Amino acid sequence: MRVIIKTMLAAGLIAGVSAANAAGTLVYCSEGSPAGFDPAQYTTGTDFDASAETVFNRLVQFQHGGTKVEPALAEKWTVSPDGKTYTFSLRKGVKFHTTEYFKPSREFGADDVVFTFLRMLDKNQPFAKAYPAEYPYFNDMGMNENITKVEKVDPLTVRFVLKDADPAFLQNLAMSFASIHSAEYADKLIKEGKPAQFNQQPVGTGPFVFKRYQKDSQIRYVANKDYWKKGEVKIDNLVFAITTDPSVRVQKLKAGECQVTLNPRPADVAGLKADPKLRVVSQAGFNLGYVAYNVKHKFLDKLEVRQALDMAVNKKAILSAVYQGTGQLATNPMPPTQWSYNKSLKDAPYNVDAAKKLLAKAGYPNGFDITLWAMPVQRPYNPNAKLMAEMIQADWAKIGVKAKIVSYEWGEYIKRAKNGEHDAMLIGWTGDNGDPDNWLGTLLSCDAMKGNNFSKWCYKPYEDLIQKAKHTTNNAERTKLYMKAQEIFKAQVPFTPIAHSTVNQPMLKSVGGFKVSPFGLNSFYDVSVK
Repeated sequence: MRVIIKTMLAAGLIAGVSAANAAGTLVYCSEGSPAGFDPAQYTTGTDFDASAETVFNRLVQFQHGGTKVEPALAEKWTVSPDGKTYTFSLRKGVKFHTTEYFKPSREFGADDVVFTFLRMLDKNQPFAKAYPAEYPYFNDMGMNENITKVEKVDPLTVRFVLKDADPAFLQNLAMSFASIHSAEYADKLIKEGKPAQFNQQPVGTGPFVFKRYQKDSQIRYVANKDYWKKGEVKIDNLVFAITTDPSVRVQKLKAGECQVTLNPRPADVAGLKADPKLRVVSQAGFNLGYVAYNVKHKFLDKLEVRQALDMAVNKKAILSAVYQGTGQLATNPMPPTQWSYNKSLKDAPYNVDAAKKLLAKAGYPNGFDITLWAMPVQRPYNPNAKLMAEMIQADWAKIGVKAKIVSYEWGEYIKRAKNGEHDAMLIGWTGDNGDPDNWLGTLLSCDAMKGNNFSKWCYKPYEDLIQKAKHTTNNAERTKLYMKAQEIFKAQVPFTPIAHSTVNQPMLKSVGGFKVSPFGLNSFYDVSVK
């Protein structure tokens, strides 16, 4: 039977592999193609699921299904009294993957940690020169400015020195972008003149070994039999069956062609819960769906225009039609479950007449034409971007703003948006580490303008507050600063928050050990299939 299964998968016939016929194989119906396999270069769950959660590990990690930081490639660590020096003791005996394209000659150690971070810190580092890349998360959070030194103390000890104390530093190191790479593999690629292969044929220490990727079709992995945490890898093969249509994902799940999927349409949830073969895990999403306004573009550079567009969006109608009972209205640039959330803030009321007056005040009584970008994929924070875009398009037409809906393939969508090609765009965020800076800094800071700050908004009064909060160790003081920053956000309207959604994760009852991540990631270590 295994010979038959292997042949079918190699041919790409995922639909022919049922759960009953592949006890050692788990097929996951994912929603999109990753842009690459180097987690440091990307910011989306689609990319992280395919790389950081399968192939790689980090120095520390979030507890499976939780937010607590625990040891991973580092067994323990110490922090200096001033909070500026972190010393990590590394785990001994960890092996990098042996693949068709790389056979390591040594085990994981300090050299790999130093390499991983120096390539992001120093543009003159040999691999960084051979393979220049952008590191949006690392830079958006200001780690490129705050880390002054990463040094090897001995083969199994690494020291990080910071310019300023960062109370979220450990949480940041548990995030996907901080995945540890093999310095030996990087050196090999430089010598062979193939540094770009680093992003297409990954090598890590994680629970699964990368085998093959066919864009828009499938990604194949095999179990890492030498995984450092014994007993955590419980399946022989992991297959990502890339299925962009949510209704097709549901059909495949019900047919047993995949055992786990994600992001069902709200209208499908009740039917999934009623299916005796399935279970649906539901929990409040740590997320936000919003409309970002590119303040560098004409029209949107004026506050009155952004206020008018914000007031013209009928959020309650969107919540009803798009989220269908699986979400709540959003007011702030982060969810209510995030500490330091400012409960006193209120939305401007939905008011078409008032919005028209604001446009006239801005000098556009007859409106104008802009583009409105709609995501091509379904994300937890936006279950139907196409419908939401159409509803916003109709809302804005009532005040004379003609919005042309634009979309691209997901990787291209993000790339073009980071380049600032959009006027307004639908996007969203799922929290990564439980810290307010992951919202207020990552999405709205000046450092993030080339990354996840899709509004391209850099506003000094706001920036001063979040930078001070980022380097303050007293949480009560941080809360005061972040609450004030949210007031400024609300007054300046760089984007319109729409909703926070409930996350529904369907799977076959034969799947054991799968835990829903509060950060919207999908991990398959410690997961089994009967």
